[in-house]
Amino acid sequence: MPRTPNLGTARRRWGEEAIRMGLFVAAMISVLTTLGIVASLLTETIKFFQDAGVVAFITDGDWKPLFADPQFGIWPLINGTLLVTAIAIVVAIPVGLGSAIYLSEYAKPRTRRMIKPVLEVLVGVPTVVLGFFALTFVTPTIVHDFLGLDVQVFNALSAGLVMGIMIVPTIASVSEDAMSAVPVALREGAFGLGSSKLQTSTRVVAPAALSGIVAAIVLGVSRGIGETMIALIAAGQIPNTGLDPTQPFETITTFIGATAKGDNPAGTTGYYSIFACGMTLFVLTLIMNAISIRFVRKYRQAYE
Repeated sequence: MPRTPNLGTARRRWGEEAIRMGLFVAAMISVLTTLGIVASLLTETIKFFQDAGVVAFITDGDWKPLFADPQFGIWPLINGTLLVTAIAIVVAIPVGLGSAIYLSEYAKPRTRRMIKPVLEVLVGVPTVVLGFFALTFVTPTIVHDFLGLDVQVFNALSAGLVMGIMIVPTIASVSEDAMSAVPVALREGAFGLGSSKLQTSTRVVAPAALSGIVAAIVLGVSRGIGETMIALIAAGQIPNTGLDPTQPFETITTFIGATAKGDNPAGTTGYYSIFACGMTLFVLTLIMNAISIRFVRKYRQAYE
């Protein structure tokens, strides 16, 4: 009577079940961590609004939560955050996407293997170093001497420029991965129709990788909005509702970083204002991610 071969089915199923449970535990840890962060912010934020009021927080134009006569309008901090981030985006998107197109479509494999790691080294540079680079080199040498602008020592322009440099590797690396994943058949089809290298890159490959490119931009912008040290060192700590980037501005992260030093008495409205700012930053990032997800789902293209 022939023997039935042992295929190890029981061991394989046990191993797969263990892997499945391990992945489930990892996913639940991520979800519970997010819920814990939201709960910790929300609890203290509610206490802040019980003292300051939601309407004053949204509508007032002055932010002086630690003064004897406190003002709780968050708009100057949001204005500074959006202005510095906008300057960073103007720098990071063209440079990052240009780098991604070159690495994906023009560079030889050996050149790509050499340039991409060097580009990604910028991700590992401490942001405090970039902050001092903005303060001691970009402001006096680039912005003042080279561009000829009359800027303050602390200004949003230098902070935004250096923040853009910081974001470039993120946008370039993720976008290059998305463009490299575009099927070669699309490129060959474009070349067969007589398209040039540039036309194929910008009109075929880039639109096909649009979802990945948008994800890269959102990731870079999220990092810019949450960046603390560059804004704290180079942009100043003056709440400002204007739009002149040569003036000092205070961002949300700057206020949190400068205030959460341990000398602010716990249980005061000024102490709770730190959590209100953190919740505001969380909501801004959440809104931006929701918009980007909707955009990606609408224009995403799948290939088999």
